[in-house]
Amino acid sequence: MLPFTDYAKFFISLLAIVDPLGAIPLVLVLTAHQTAIKKQATLRLTVISVLAVLLVSLVLGEWILWLLGISIDAFRCAGGLILLLMSIAMLQSHKGSAPDQILEDESVALVPLTMPLLAGPGAISTIIVYAHQAHGFLHYGLIICAITLVCFVLWLTLLAMPWLAKHLTPKSISMSTRVMGILLAAIAIEFMAKGLKGLFPLLA
Repeated sequence: MLPFTDYAKFFISLLAIVDPLGAIPLVLVLTAHQTAIKKQATLRLTVISVLAVLLVSLVLGEWILWLLGISIDAFRCAGGLILLLMSIAMLQSHKGSAPDQILEDESVALVPLTMPLLAGPGAISTIIVYAHQAHGFLHYGLIICAITLVCFVLWLTLLAMPWLAKHLTPKSISMSTRVMGILLAAIAIEFMAKGLKGLFPLLA
C-alpha cells in the first residue's frame, strides 16, 4: 500500500486527465441533435463506459496491451486518428448529412466521448502506472474508490448540461460544431504527436 497522499495525487491527476468540464462543449455538440431520451441514454452510457474502461484498465490494461503487442504510444496514435476522423466529420457536416445522423445516435458515448477523449491513453496509462506501484486488496480498493469518485464527478458535471443546452440555438449549435471540430482536430494532432515521439524518440 502507498501513502494516502499518493492516492490523493492519483485522484487529482486522473480527474485532471479525464477533465469533465473540458468535455462539456464537445458533449453538447455531439448530443445537440438527439431527443431528450437519447441524450439521457448517451450521458448515462458515457459515465458507465468511462467507469468500465478505467476499471478494466486497472485489472487487465497492461496485460491486454502486452498480449496484443501494443504500446501506450501506439494506442495514443490510434486514439488521435479516431479523433481526427471525427473532427473532419464535424467540420463537413450539414443538416441531413451522414455525420449528423451519426451524432444523433447514442453510440457517440463510446466513440469519441469515452475513448479516446475521457478514458483515453493518458487516463489508462496513469492507472496502469499507479496500479503496479504496490500490491494488496487495500491498494487496489483505494484506486477503485478514486476511479469511482472521478466518474461520480463526471456524472455531476454532465447533469448540468440540460441548463446549458436550453441556451443554444440551431445556429449556435452549427457554429459550435465547426469550432469544436477544429479544436478536436488540434487535440487529435497533439495525441498523435505524443504517440509518434514515444514510438520514434529521434523525433523529440
